[in-house]
Amino acid sequence: MFKKLIAGATLALLASTSAYAGDIGVSMANSDTFLTVLRKGIEKAAGDANQPVQIEIADDDVQKQLSQIQNFIAAKVDAIIVNAVDTSATAPMTKLANDAGIPIVYVNRQPIDVDALGPKGAFVASNEADSGTLETKEVCRLLGGKGDILVMQGDLANQAAIMRTKDVHDVIATPECSGMKIIDEQTAGWDPVKAQDLMTNWIAAGHKPAAVIANNDNMAIGAINAMKAAGWDMKDVVVAGVDATQEALAYMKAGDLDVTVFQDAFGQGAGAVDAAMKLAKGEKVDAKVWIPFQLVTPENMDQFLTKN
Repeated sequence: MFKKLIAGATLALLASTSAYAGDIGVSMANSDTFLTVLRKGIEKAAGDANQPVQIEIADDDVQKQLSQIQNFIAAKVDAIIVNAVDTSATAPMTKLANDAGIPIVYVNRQPIDVDALGPKGAFVASNEADSGTLETKEVCRLLGGKGDILVMQGDLANQAAIMRTKDVHDVIATPECSGMKIIDEQTAGWDPVKAQDLMTNWIAAGHKPAAVIANNDNMAIGAINAMKAAGWDMKDVVVAGVDATQEALAYMKAGDLDVTVFQDAFGQGAGAVDAAMKLAKGEKVDAKVWIPFQLVTPENMDQFLTKN
């Protein structure tokens, strides 16, 4: 796998080295709502520190992201920040950076080799063991510990989707929530349109859940749109997501979204820059830097407006 990926990126070594000299090179998986805020956090923190950054978007293409890492290494950047396209394909990127002696910081999406990043590596994110747990415990509370639920999963190539789904299963296995039953779970790839299609299909199949638990807000919004299009009263279904995006909070204010979990995208971006700068200076950084999740409900949502 490593040889195949390297072969696909060989031409990247021919790239000009002048564009990134002295910079921190940043490779983002895509430009969705959440990651756009994260990128702004990187830009703001770098600007405040007078640290040049060169940001590239990988368009959810693993080969393209590897080529970007190759370019950064060839350019001898001070450090690299990566928001991974596929968290199971990060080992070659880590090895390339380590072999070149360049610090590498993964942000938001946990790399498969997180425990082997070495002294010049770090991972900055929010602990996913908390995200789906906070979300599902609140759903359990609202349902009184019982009811049929549907689960919308994110991209299964991402550790966050796997962990958040595991959180759901772990919570409903507890005595106080054991009356909750998953009637179906499928991936909608973090995407609201795919989520709306999936929910439409579930409705057509006759599913009438007490709750829909989504791995992120975009999918929760897609599910809400499908249920409203079908004429459902949103007071009859608990809907939960993760991220507390501004769009999601608007849905919550309208009474359609019941639960979300604030993931500090801006703070993660700033934390990644801080870690990268420290590692570039030879300072020690914790291997895992956690930015806490926070439960968001209609009762406390006002304090999260404009945060993401």
